Amino acid sequence: MGERERAKRPGGRGARVAAAVHQAVTDLIRERGYGTFSVGDVAARAGVADSSIYRRWGSLEKLLTDVALASLNARSPMPDTGSLAGDLHTYADQVAREITGPDGPAMLHLAVALSRSQQGAQAHDDLLAERTRQLESMLDRARARGEDAPDAYGVLDHLLAPMYIRVMLGRGTLTKEYVDGLVERLL
Repeated sequence: MGERERAKRPGGRGARVAAAVHQAVTDLIRERGYGTFSVGDVAARAGVADSSIYRRWGSLEKLLTDVALASLNARSPMPDTGSLAGDLHTYADQVAREITGPDGPAMLHLAVALSRSQQGAQAHDDLLAERTRQLESMLDRARARGEDAPDAYGVLDHLLAPMYIRVMLGRGTLTKEYVDGLVERLL
């Protein structure tokens, strides 16, 4: 295969392996919960060698962190509607769909469970830092437009946390009215 052909091929084997491993982790968390499977279980489910996982991620905690960060970045992009209210409503709707979808509760439980070990605690901190960075980009745009925007922790505390808790505890659905109410109270 020539250099030109290689450059045109998006992803390639490495991307396919990463996608298979990420899906295997997500499936195992949904089926068994956090802390109930090994790198070997992930490798078997993904159809790859254990050594491929260790070579790329180094440890199960680093793999879990990568899965959680990839999920965070792929599923909840920061909207830019031109107003803070529009951005927050769009973002809240995205998050509600994400966390109530087939893999949503598993990813929420993973994010919480990561804080239980020392290595996992760093992963948990990295997830929170990434989410905060994403929120700050949206809030900074609002401030640049002259809008009065809360800080990122205000969004986490008053918008995301109530939705996460409802889903994790199985207490009620995230209706459009409920999610819109959270945004309105935040604003």
